[in-house]
Amino acid sequence: MSIPQVLEVAVGLIVIYYLLGSVVSLVTQWINEFFESRGKALQQYLIKIVGDKKIEDLKNLPQIQALRPIRYKNFLSVFGSSTEPKMVEKIPVATLVDSFFDLAGLTAKKEMSLLELAELIDKLPDSEGKSAFINWINQGVTNLADLRTRTTAYFTGMMDQAADTFRARARSFVIILSIGITLLFGTDTIQLAQALWTNAELRTIAAAQADAVVAEGGTTADLSDLLDNLGQFSIKIGWWETQQFPQASDVGQWALFIFLKVLGLGITAAAVSQGSSFWYDLLKKLSSPATSTSSSKSSGGGSSSSTSSSSSG
Repeated sequence: MSIPQVLEVAVGLIVIYYLLGSVVSLVTQWINEFFESRGKALQQYLIKIVGDKKIEDLKNLPQIQALRPIRYKNFLSVFGSSTEPKMVEKIPVATLVDSFFDLAGLTAKKEMSLLELAELIDKLPDSEGKSAFINWINQGVTNLADLRTRTTAYFTGMMDQAADTFRARARSFVIILSIGITLLFGTDTIQLAQALWTNAELRTIAAAQADAVVAEGGTTADLSDLLDNLGQFSIKIGWWETQQFPQASDVGQWALFIFLKVLGLGITAAAVSQGSSFWYDLLKKLSSPATSTSSSKSSGGGSSSSTSSSSSG
């Protein structure tokens, strides 16, 4: 078995996983931006902090409004450059603490009596943030500086939970989308590995694609470029029309065909769900040794020639 050939096949598969992963990443980004998934996950935790009745007051504060990202209104707006502010996706903890103190009426105060502090907190609507303040006051924490320190720690944890919630939802969606993309293109890892092993031209195309990806720094191209690159490996929508099926009467061949097809598609879906950045990093690691090996072979060959020439002389 040729080790370099095995490496070429591995590089070819990784390139395909990277391209499919880039398609998944691009589509995921579009959908998350369209449905404002990150903003909705954040708002879920902002409601926990300030309550339903105060969420709009919080969002309308100038320091929060300034954090709203500007994006296209919809998919068609790209042609007219029509943009609008979207939901806030991320709030620095310090800004959120200041905003909460603004809502509670604590910002302008330097020192407050226990009674004044209790009255202001009591005016807030029911929420986890209000409960946290009442708990701290009951524990004897009445100094505003101490309350700010505790609020900062509490909000840091809440923002981390909001980010984790978004990542978990996005991860589930990526897995589902990876399965869908794999089935749409019919990208069978077992079939591709066999094709790469037996087709030197296909391995050459894969090597060229790998060099291009590494040279570009793993930047994601647009969807049409990704589909064109996949097309070079004969990976296209409508793969079932050119699929070679076994004889209809041979049950054993059909069972083996279905098993290998499901296994091959499953491996691809699992690989693609790892994300394009994962495969790009691996591609860089594999490409570097390959380049070094080629260089050393060239230099080794040159030394050999020089030695032969010297001997002849």
